Amino acid sequence: MLNELRLQHQQRQFLIAARRLLSERGEANSLGLARELVARLAALSPASLEAVFDRLARDFNPDPQAVLAAAQAYADTPDAERLLALTRLSEPPRQELFRRLNRAPGATGTLVRLRRALLSGLAKHPEWRSVESDLLHLFSSWFNPGFLQMRQVDWNSPAQLLEQIIRHEAVHEIDGWDDLRRRLQPDRRLFAFFHPQLPEEPLIFVEVALLPEMPAAIAPLIDKKAPTMAPDKFKVAVFYSISNCEPGLKGVSLGNFLIKRVAEHLQREIPRLRTFCTLSPIPGFAAWLARSDEAALAELPGLKKAQLERARAARALLSEACGGDWARLSQAEPLGRLDEAQQQALQRLAAVYLVAQTASPQGDAVARFHLDNGARLERLNPLGNRAPKGLKQSCGMMVNYLYDLGKIEGHHEAFIQGEIVYSRGVAALL
Repeated sequence: MLNELRLQHQQRQFLIAARRLLSERGEANSLGLARELVARLAALSPASLEAVFDRLARDFNPDPQAVLAAAQAYADTPDAERLLALTRLSEPPRQELFRRLNRAPGATGTLVRLRRALLSGLAKHPEWRSVESDLLHLFSSWFNPGFLQMRQVDWNSPAQLLEQIIRHEAVHEIDGWDDLRRRLQPDRRLFAFFHPQLPEEPLIFVEVALLPEMPAAIAPLIDKKAPTMAPDKFKVAVFYSISNCEPGLKGVSLGNFLIKRVAEHLQREIPRLRTFCTLSPIPGFAAWLARSDEAALAELPGLKKAQLERARAARALLSEACGGDWARLSQAEPLGRLDEAQQQALQRLAAVYLVAQTASPQGDAVARFHLDNGARLERLNPLGNRAPKGLKQSCGMMVNYLYDLGKIEGHHEAFIQGEIVYSRGVAALL
């Protein structure tokens, strides 16, 4: 009972402060009120925060009758004045609340953490979706790449920042300080985006290897004992890992802009660099392979009859090789025993997956990211990742996406229209 009363008190105090901040008096004294309210938000318990989310979703919506009247007025007389009135009345008051909160020092980080909490509870509380959507709408402006600072992280960066890099690496785990130090040597680069209000917190970072040729396997790139390569051999820049550091910014476009900014920066710094590519996993491939029976293959869009027949034959060959147990293709030993024809079949099905499935929302997330970013599907690399995660998700397969800086926009437009741009080598696999 005592906890319930405390919860109600915290909720009531928050609502009073929020209404004050949205009032005319609040506008005049916004900084002090915002600072007070941000402090309250940061101190709320998880249970109190849930109650606040409930009230934000229920009590800070537009007035339906006012919106209806304004919409009817604009429909009757569609001029600028009535459009502005409709726009103002249809915006949820909580958006203005978040804007005024953001005036307080430290508020940006608090609001990002607020959305992180919202996202974690959204499945159980779908009524919070409108609140989450309002924050995403605002973050898309506040975290516009034009406002972000791209910085190179090196061994001389603050220890606290380096610790965050180790903690947030999401693709290829960093095995302690020696591993990180090797990834920051002159033939390896790491770049991150920072927001002016969060200067010591990387939002997203990308790791780059400078090499003489396009790589086919990840192990040599992340071998902490590998010798450092001489600068005169740098011909290819390889993006081999990109990690988001802040779950509260999910859905805000950052990675695509970071890769392009880094590519342009490296081209200015090292003019002899001519090739920009990735070495990427195919995290959805193994799961798709296990469930893609003949009927599922037939439903894939864009496959010609001959391509479909070859895909079916490849699946039959692999099914025989693994005895119908597709999980065996996520283990190093069975994969290593595949003969040339079976390896070719695995590559063919990976190409089918990436070319025919990626255009749909159910396609591979990494493929969709790079192809939407304007890259070209360039080359498939069997057994490119023998680590347990790479085997489990991708049957050890990796892929190179090529970033041709002069064709990025055209490739992006093609992807938007449902077309996957791929090389002759990938076409030959189909």
